[in-house]
Amino acid sequence: MTDEEITALRRGADAPVAADPADAAAVARDLSAAFATDPVFNWFLRTDARHDAARLKLFHLLVAMALADGEVFRPATGGAAAVWLPSESLGPTPLLQELRTLPVILQATGFSRLPRMSAMRAIMDEHHPKSPPHAYLWFLGVTPEAQGFGVGSRMLAHGLARVDAKGLPAYLESSSPANLPLYRRHGFEVIEVLRARPDAPEMWAMWREARPAA
Repeated sequence: MTDEEITALRRGADAPVAADPADAAAVARDLSAAFATDPVFNWFLRTDARHDAARLKLFHLLVAMALADGEVFRPATGGAAAVWLPSESLGPTPLLQELRTLPVILQATGFSRLPRMSAMRAIMDEHHPKSPPHAYLWFLGVTPEAQGFGVGSRMLAHGLARVDAKGLPAYLESSSPANLPLYRRHGFEVIEVLRARPDAPEMWAMWREARPAA
């Protein structure tokens, strides 16, 4: 990236814009690229030649769900995205929605790895705090070429300022130990280490108490 592009990206991450359905495809592409080497995704995604396409299609589904239930923010230039959900929107998925999403999920995992995704979803649902009401950082991703410039930290600071303005605590699961220092700098602490199955990678459940708005 050029110096001008980096500067624009950093400024965009300081004041990201709310995505709408017209941005969904671009957000899905950015998040898919950001999570291409994620250990949890690569544990349950199919491993054949359709791996990358399946991950992208899965993110199209996840972004559509996020736009319906929460908020998605991105720099105006793209290159990163943060997905926030209110805890009130979480809970058992209606059967009809499950049936509608099943074909995409099967394409993403293949039949052999579908139980892995099911196990991952089950442990996340089981251990997600039920109270008090909170903001859930479902995804925070920066594309590989945009990493290393403080974009994720700026996006996180923007989101947490909005959370603080609402007087809410926040929760997330980190799938990478390398990201734990970033989240700790912004007030999160590990409350539990999750592992869906003995052969699954670890995830770190993190909680941030409510703070007065700046």
